[in-house]
Amino acid sequence: MADTFGLFGSVFCDFGKNFTVIDATGESPVNGIVADIDEEGLVSALDETRHGLEDGDYVTFSEVEGLEGLNGCEPRKVTVKGPYTFSIGDVSGLGQYRRGGLYQQVKMPKFVDFKGITAALKDPEFVISDFAKFDRPQQLHIGFNALHSFALTHGRLPRPLNEEDALVILNSAKGFAQAEGIEVEFDDKLLKELSYQATGDLSPMAAFFGGLTAQEVIKAVSGKFHPVKQFMYFDSLESLPAGSARSEESCKPTGSRYDGQIAVFGREFQEKIANIRQFLVGAGAIGCEMLKNWAMIGLGTGPNGQITVTDMDQIEKSNLNRQFLFRPKDVGQMKSECAAGAVQAMNPDLVGHIISLKDRVGPDTEHIFNEDFWNKLDGVTNALDNVEARTYVDRRCVFFHKPLLESGTLGTKGNTQVVLPMLTESYSSSQDPPEQSFPMCTLRSFPNKIEHTIAWARELFESSFVKPAETANLYLTQPNYLETTLKQGGNEKATLETLVDFLKNERALTFEDCVEWGRMLFEKQYNNAIQQLLYNFPKDAVSSTGTPFWSGPKRAPDPLKFDPDNKTHFSFIEAATNLHAFNYNINVKGKTRQDYLQALDSMIVPDFSPDSNVKIQADDKDPVSCTQCWSNWS
Repeated sequence: MADTFGLFGSVFCDFGKNFTVIDATGESPVNGIVADIDEEGLVSALDETRHGLEDGDYVTFSEVEGLEGLNGCEPRKVTVKGPYTFSIGDVSGLGQYRRGGLYQQVKMPKFVDFKGITAALKDPEFVISDFAKFDRPQQLHIGFNALHSFALTHGRLPRPLNEEDALVILNSAKGFAQAEGIEVEFDDKLLKELSYQATGDLSPMAAFFGGLTAQEVIKAVSGKFHPVKQFMYFDSLESLPAGSARSEESCKPTGSRYDGQIAVFGREFQEKIANIRQFLVGAGAIGCEMLKNWAMIGLGTGPNGQITVTDMDQIEKSNLNRQFLFRPKDVGQMKSECAAGAVQAMNPDLVGHIISLKDRVGPDTEHIFNEDFWNKLDGVTNALDNVEARTYVDRRCVFFHKPLLESGTLGTKGNTQVVLPMLTESYSSSQDPPEQSFPMCTLRSFPNKIEHTIAWARELFESSFVKPAETANLYLTQPNYLETTLKQGGNEKATLETLVDFLKNERALTFEDCVEWGRMLFEKQYNNAIQQLLYNFPKDAVSSTGTPFWSGPKRAPDPLKFDPDNKTHFSFIEAATNLHAFNYNINVKGKTRQDYLQALDSMIVPDFSPDSNVKIQADDKDPVSCTQCWSNWS
């Protein structure tokens, strides 16, 4: 159940008794490597790696030596002792920890009891929406009840900015609290403002609470994510403009479609936003939502108002599930044009006040988005999907002293940033932390996380299908490429070897050549490399301290013997063949499994013998470089 009154809103959930929450957070289960488990059940993560667990989480274990009773055990409840340690309770009788082990978080169902609306009204539970307003939920709970009582008694809601009605609401709330024995310190201004705005109807508030309510419905039927238990009250009184006067007269309805806003902000404010000149960069998921809200509030609909929206992308079918201004008939059309047309249909007042462009905003379009364009703007809103474009628009806004609204989403998460000239920091003033990187020796020899294998696969793709082709094309198209390359320090030898291999030694002329190349790539990566690794570090190797080399994060691999009947093996050959053939413009369309098998049968894969001269870096502190490790034999 949801309700909004101007800048105030609430939602109430009742999912019954013993409601099951399957996954309270929606986050991927955490896992890690065990460094030690003491006699009291204190688990230490390897190399002071943060375990990422919270009190009440559950974990299970595998590959633990000594405490084998933990392997595959029933999930054990976690008590966090620190960022690198957690307790799993009593482990007596399970043995003595020796080494190794992995822990894996297990998402356990959580059972939640809800009260019915009658009981919940008298004994409410609140979700705090803003910890800076910790005292407001109880006041608003009583205030909303007073509003509903007023509507039942008078057959209407309190009049906008009417002091007489506001005093009735205030006294009613105080009387209710006294009658029920509720100790609460009322903010008279807060409850009066609730009365002033009772007839207010704001599109952004309706969008927010509509989305929130829809999300709670999905939680109710899926059991995923923890529901609101049970009331959530929200207010956005910060949105009241300080520069626009409000009075009972200025907030009276005028018979226009904007009366719901005028009741909250007044006619002066409505006239101001109607004559705003706003620039929207991007017409995707966020852009559609912004345009819809602007159309509903009448932004840019006045004689001097204008909205400019630009997006260089066309609508794809996959956009339709979240970019709600588009319909199947729009697929293939420009996003900016279709979005502009859709919001003009929503609010005809926008006709003639919205301009749609299909140009990227960047240094190469400064003849379009020139000084005159920026100077005429009142504000800018980013609805972009990449950091480079965001930072460029931010720099333009800083230069021309324009307010910027920045936002972004990632799954169920989102963020906003309001940038005001000479008042707040700009978008570019702060940066996200750099993406996590991994030592190449870890990726190539000692992966222990799925992230390692993904990074390794990306590097293999780049080195096999992207960089060689780019280097060859530069050589073939730039007359002085070799001279220029030889003058540059560092990579001359590697560049020349790439050219010789790609254009001569390994140059593919036929489909069969591509299959052979793919087969040799499989052999090199999944057999030869692993044989060499186990030659340098046998499975029974020990370190200088006497501990097994293959322990902790180091997991001993096994060489793969190619099997064309293995679906994964054969898929690798198919993918490698197709990509290699694409680089050389060789047509493989229509080739069957039998064609691949014939090409594989006709080739000879040479036997591999490990080389005693090859050095492999054991960890990132080892002075031997990873490039040296692998260049001799891979």
